Amino acid sequence: MMTEPFLKWAGGKRWLVQNYSHLFPENWTRYIEPFLGGGAIFFWLRPKLAILSDKNTELINAYRSIKNHPEVIDAELQRLHRTHSAEQYYRIRDKQEGTTLERAVRFIYLNRTCFNGLYRENHNGLFNVPIGVKTLVAFPKEYLIGVAALLKNAALATTDFETTINRAGKGDFVFVDPPYTVMHNSNNFIKYNAALFSWQDQIRLATTVRRAISRGASIMVTNADHSCIRELYSDVGHMYSVDRTSVLAGRAIHRRRTTELVVTSY
Repeated sequence: MMTEPFLKWAGGKRWLVQNYSHLFPENWTRYIEPFLGGGAIFFWLRPKLAILSDKNTELINAYRSIKNHPEVIDAELQRLHRTHSAEQYYRIRDKQEGTTLERAVRFIYLNRTCFNGLYRENHNGLFNVPIGVKTLVAFPKEYLIGVAALLKNAALATTDFETTINRAGKGDFVFVDPPYTVMHNSNNFIKYNAALFSWQDQIRLATTVRRAISRGASIMVTNADHSCIRELYSDVGHMYSVDRTSVLAGRAIHRRRTTELVVTSY
């Protein structure tokens, strides 16, 4: 049974596991994800062993804090749920300092109550998304304890994707979901990343993926369904054009059906 991710995340892959679960490999021992984000695939697969990483320090701190202190995080979110307001939202958004636990609570609170569940930073690296319409801050009883149990045997790191993928070898399944340099013939997606994932990063990623495959790892890459991406991974394995609904638009009327590319080595 799938455990729902505790974060909403632009570019998240809940739709992928709901509609294309047959594309995932059947046999593997350890799960590796170098662009963790909301972790939809991790929560769906529920691996017994995992390496999870992301360059977003606050994101990994939130995962690590839930892993080690789920009851404390839950109690603080329950408190913020009772006092949620626009004034509280902007006061917490503007607060930058705090302990690791305080920062984790802030990160999760803002994710659950900001506009469209969007993570966006300004040029100074400060979270700047306005308040949204959602008012549910707290999680169901025992939910975060369940998340902590799932994370028990997962190694968490704030690091570059290459460092993480370089650890992959025979018996590992690596799910690779980078920020998209292009998105369906436009560059709109890059607006949501403080440090843009450049085309040179895409090339470096493809090279790193090939090395992991040569060591025996099973790899799935998701990316923009674009000719330049297809060319970049032309010798890797199988390619699938998968259909989904774009959810980055603020209003549902502006959301559209589009495709993404899935590349598998197996």
